[in-house]
Amino acid sequence: MTTRIQWGWTEGAERWNGRLAMLGFVIALATELLTGQGVIHQISALIPHR
Repeated sequence: MTTRIQWGWTEGAERWNGRLAMLGFVIALATELLTGQGVIHQISALIPHR
């Protein structure tokens, strides 16, 4: 039995996209709660300033 792979906006792809988005949101929220700094501030700390 062979499985045909579908590309694009399929139901499975959208489900994985939603799950990963929720995971990213939870990680961002937990990081903010643990450090006391927002996500934008943390990202800006990674960028070297001149």
